[in-house]
Order: sequence, then structure tokens, then C-alpha cells
Amino acid sequence: MTTSLWSGGESATDWGGLGAQGIRSAALLRLLRGFMTARCFVALVLVMLQGFSWTIGGVTPPALQLVLAVGYFALTLLGWRFARLMPPIRGFGSAWIITIGVDLLAFALLQFLQAGNVNYAPLFALPVLMAAVLGSVTVGLGTTAIATLLLLADAGWHWMQSSADSPTRFVQAALTGTGLFVVALLAHELALRLAREENIALRNRSTARLHALVNDLVIETLSEGVLVIDAKGLVHAANPAAADILGQDLTRLPLPFVLDAQPALQALAALARQTFARSKGLSQEIPVAQPQGSAREVRVRTRLTPSIDHRIDGLCVMFLQDLRELEARIRTEKLAAMGRMSAAVAHEIRNPLAAITQASALLHEDLQEPGQRKLTEMVQHNAQRLARIVDDVLDVSRARQQRVLPLGEQLVLDATVRTLAEEWVGQSQRQGVLVQLDCAGHAVRFDVEHLRRILVNLLDNAARYAGDREGSIQVATRLGANGRPVMQVWSDGAPLEPAVQRHLFEPFFSSESRSSGLGLFICRELCERHGANIGYERRALGTKGPEGNEFHVVFALAELRTAQ
Repeated sequence: MTTSLWSGGESATDWGGLGAQGIRSAALLRLLRGFMTARCFVALVLVMLQGFSWTIGGVTPPALQLVLAVGYFALTLLGWRFARLMPPIRGFGSAWIITIGVDLLAFALLQFLQAGNVNYAPLFALPVLMAAVLGSVTVGLGTTAIATLLLLADAGWHWMQSSADSPTRFVQAALTGTGLFVVALLAHELALRLAREENIALRNRSTARLHALVNDLVIETLSEGVLVIDAKGLVHAANPAAADILGQDLTRLPLPFVLDAQPALQALAALARQTFARSKGLSQEIPVAQPQGSAREVRVRTRLTPSIDHRIDGLCVMFLQDLRELEARIRTEKLAAMGRMSAAVAHEIRNPLAAITQASALLHEDLQEPGQRKLTEMVQHNAQRLARIVDDVLDVSRARQQRVLPLGEQLVLDATVRTLAEEWVGQSQRQGVLVQLDCAGHAVRFDVEHLRRILVNLLDNAARYAGDREGSIQVATRLGANGRPVMQVWSDGAPLEPAVQRHLFEPFFSSESRSSGLGLFICRELCERHGANIGYERRALGTKGPEGNEFHVVFALAELRTAQ
């Protein structure tokens, strides 16, 4: 099925049945430039012919023929340089007159004024071809009919002058006209076929480009690493995930690059060669050396693309997965199931916990000895704290909107952070913790126990990986660029791997097998309840300080007030 390209009521076999605006600007414009150049060449030959007949043959050409040839040459040059035509030619208007009409008039006058044995009839093929290729069927056949009538008129003119060879001229004019009609029809059909094929090629190329863009976008966003390798070991594509998993800066290498030239990737190159040699996909776990730290275990799967052309070999597509991340995902699924079970268990704990709280309160009333009363107070305090934890677990499992704290539940940020940090240092006996507070006089709407859980969790994580020197862990508060108070916990630990960073605040995700992976997720949930944000970045202290891991909590601007 074809769609309309140009309006004008042409038939399905004409230019109107082709379908894309690109044809007019591509195929027809190139043909138009070719015809305009051919007209200039023919005009130049006519001028030179008049000159040769004068200089070589000794025959002085009629002044009218010379003026006609020179004038035609000038008109073709002007048309080639200044005419702004847009094919196709749909009628016998100005576009037809300044090109095809001028040619017909010039060749007809030269034919009428011919001297000797010079025959200008073959020149009529030029305007006929131009009309057939650049115009509609009506324009092509009409131009051919005009050219045939002019040839017959020339034969009749000579018959009126002299009837000696009149029959021969009429026969030649009739045969030439018939040939011109055949040429016009064939040229028009060939031009249509050319435009149709170019239209299909343009559509196919656009579709191929669109598919290539989609493929590039899909590959770029895949969490799996992807390498595309040919039979010579050249890498033609590599997505960002591949660079993260392999721990190599592949972006600095211009594509294509030799995979075997990278020492850490020679095992991958060997697997690609085996894939081509066996002509089937393979799977293997390969240790890949890292610039820092131990080697990383990578699961590699290879697939071969089919060879469409025998002259072009297929490609090896290599899929990469970090085994630690894969194992962490499996562990996450298991822990998620355990999390659902723990939510059910927490729900069942609430009633016995309430009974314990009530019983300890009653016992506290009956006891008189201070030591025993202190023990019951400890039971009540920890039972209440455990009840809050149970509520948090249930809130996380149900993923519901948490209560909005009233305006009265606010805390002075610096004083609270100092108290909580000193409590943690006293309990953990950790040395080298620095506290720098720069938000004096600012208060935020935040529950104290929730802020305690966030700060203790962040400090526990920092202590797990930080060094023992002074300042290896730093707690700070400051005002952000937008006036919002920020709490920061910085440590000099090793940088987190990209795979860990991507899932840092997800529930039940942890890079350690003994961790539940709930700590940072609960921190994020607690922050979101109070309109705050928690984030991570790798940052250096000052301009020349050591790099470290920083977790920061940005409190909501709408929940601030100045402490009195």
C-alpha cells in the first residue's frame, strides 16, 4: 500500500502514489540538477558547433542561428544558477515554460532554420526526458506530443518549400515522435521505480536508526553488564554496568578496542574465542582483578548472534553479573520472606509485651526496696522501647503513611546530636570520634527516639569500617545552601562498591551475610516520616583532607523553627 506524496489528483502510477516528502528533496532534486547541467552542456555544444562550422568548414553560419545558440546558452546558465524549481512539474506553468518550453522553442527554431545536412531532431529527447522524469504522465506525454507536432510542422514547412524529400521528412518525423513517446513512458516508469526504491530505503534506514537508538537505550540502562565482541576480539559496545562490574575504566578506551590488550580481561577474551570456536553460548564464573582490593567473581554468559551475510561474521554478546550482588539479591528475597514472617511475629508479640508492661507496673507499686524498684523501672523502660520497635517493624511491613508529628514535638538539633553522640561513645567505648556542631539555635520537628535510632545506626556502620586514628569518625551539623539544617556522619572507610551503592537503602539488602539489611532502610523510612531526606556520598574533608564515606540527613525546611 502506498500513500500520497503530492496532491494534484494524479493516478496511482504517477508521482502522487509514492508516499514520503523525502523523495522530492532527494531523488527528484538530484535529477533536476542533472538535467539543468545537461541543458547547459547541450547549449555549449550548439555554440561550439556554430563556431566549428565557421572555422573548420569555412561556412559562415547564419547570424540568426548563432544568436539563437548563444541566447539559448545564456538562458540555460541563468536557469542553472538562479532558477528555484521544486519538482515534480505538475502542469504547463511557469516551471515548465522556463525549462522544457525554452528547450522545445530553441530546438524547433534551430530545426526550422537548419542549413545543410544538420539535423536537430535528436535534441528533442532532452526536454521529453526531463518532462517524463520530473513531471506527471500528463506533462510527459503532452511534451512529447508538442515535440512530435513541431517535427511534423517542420516537415510540412519543408514540403511547402520543396516537395523533393517531403515524404522522407514526414516518415522521419513520425518515427522520431513514436520513439519519443516510447522513451517518455519508459523514462517515467524508471523514475517512479527509482523514487519508490529510495523511499523504501529511507524508511528502512529510519527504522534501523530507531531500533539502534532503542537498543542503545536498553543496553545503557541494563543492570547486567554487556560487551559486544567480534571474532577478532574487538569490543564494539560496552555499557556502564559492564565498567562497574569489571572495575575497569572502559569509557576512556575508544571503540572498538582489543579486549585481550587489557590484562585483567584476558580471561574474558579467552571465553569469547571459545564461544566462536564452538559456535554456541557458554557460561562461566571468572575472577576479574580489580585496581584495588581482591579479585571480583563475575558470572559470564555468552551468546552468538546469527550471521545474516556470509561475508559478515556474527558477534559475541557477553552478559556479566557480579556474583556478590547476585547472591545478595537471593539473600534479599530470603530475608524478605523472613521479614514478612517477622511482621506476623511482631504482631503476636504486642499482647504479651503489653502484659509484661502492665505486670511490671503493678509490681513496681508493691515493691518498697529501691533496688527492686529500679529493676522494675528498667523492665518498664525496655518494654516500652521494645514496643516502639515492634510498631516500627509493623509500620515498615504495612508500608502505610505514618502519623504526622504535632508542632510541639521538636528538638534542638545541636544539643540533641551532642547528647546522642556522647551516649553512643560511652556505650561503644569508641575513641577518636569528633563532634562539630554549627546549627546553634535551630530546632527541627523530629522524634528523639527516631533520631537516636538513625544516629546510632549510622555510627555503628561507620565504626565497622573506620580506622582507629583521631577523627576517623566525625559527626557534624551545618546549614545547607538552602538554609536547611544537615546532620552528617563521616568515616574514613573504604569506598562502597557501585553495586552496594545502588541498593544501599533497600530493605533486606546487605553486603554482609550476617546483616539483616534493615538498618539503613528503617533510617530512610524514619526520615521520610518527618519530611527529611537521607543520602550517601564519597567525599573528602576539605580541599586536601582524606576521602571517606558520608551519610547525611537533610531536615525539611517547612518543619524548622528558631529555638527560643
